[in-house]
Amino acid sequence: MSRLITVVGATGTQGGSVIGALLDSHDYKLRAITRNRNSEAAQALAAKGTEVVEANLHDLSSLKAAFAGSYAIFGVTNYFDAFPSIPEDQAIEVEAKMAINLANAAAATAGLKHYIWSTLPNTRKMTSGKIIVPHYEAKNRADNHIKSLPELHKKTTFLWIPWYGQNIFYPFYQPFAIPTLDPNTLYQFESTSPHVTWKVAGDVTVNVGLFVKMILAQPEKTLNGTAVVAASDDMTPQEIVSAWAAPQGKKGAVIQLNRQAYHDLWAPWTAVMDLSQRYFEMMGHKSFTGESVVLTKEDLGVEGLVGTAEFFAKAQEQT
Repeated sequence: MSRLITVVGATGTQGGSVIGALLDSHDYKLRAITRNRNSEAAQALAAKGTEVVEANLHDLSSLKAAFAGSYAIFGVTNYFDAFPSIPEDQAIEVEAKMAINLANAAAATAGLKHYIWSTLPNTRKMTSGKIIVPHYEAKNRADNHIKSLPELHKKTTFLWIPWYGQNIFYPFYQPFAIPTLDPNTLYQFESTSPHVTWKVAGDVTVNVGLFVKMILAQPEKTLNGTAVVAASDDMTPQEIVSAWAAPQGKKGAVIQLNRQAYHDLWAPWTAVMDLSQRYFEMMGHKSFTGESVVLTKEDLGVEGLVGTAEFFAKAQEQT
């Protein structure tokens, strides 16, 4: 009998990736949770045989109803749905409340075996409060709530999804030419060293789902609050910009700015990005640690990942 996998944010980047990876599996039937079941994206999922259910992450009762009968749930929230429309501290509160609603609804789901929660490392704890990254902080509050619920915690996998390959399309990461400098070089501005290694997720529209598929297939490894870092690559900012420039036959270079100059470029976005980058710089190879068990693509045998350089090349072929 097929087991019901309920996917929050099914028309978004992460949830859509999970649906895509599991859609053809005979082991699962899928339920897509969306804010608007009549949207074009939701209707496209329904046309492929996915059950589409409407729920509101601000409404606990709607989530409990939407989760009923689930074998497993994939939960995700998005800090940037609220920020920068509202200030940073308010956006944290909004996301944290939604994330805690998801956890409470999952905890109330009879027969639930697995809760996969898309989150990020605890920067407050890892840096002893020196750096608190807003879009990590909100999720971390939900992490702590999950850990306070022993029955849910033992069913939980904390899925850490690092720097998206798709981030390259945002203005503050998009490499660009500077006419007065080398015409064969594309440049990117950063506030931290271009030689610090980051965890990178590659093409998240593909890779998130591949990780979730292997997490579900190996509960003996992934339950009990295990963390999984969904990285396809380890890359420095210099390597990232070079990988983007290479398909154009160009070189890549990073120009490091002082923090205030960087903040002023694309405010308020760059202030948030700066915190994340400073966290990577401070913690180095320990950036995605902090839980007792952290598994990687090698530990889970994840195959078919689309790496960052491959994704960049394909993306530029399509433009």
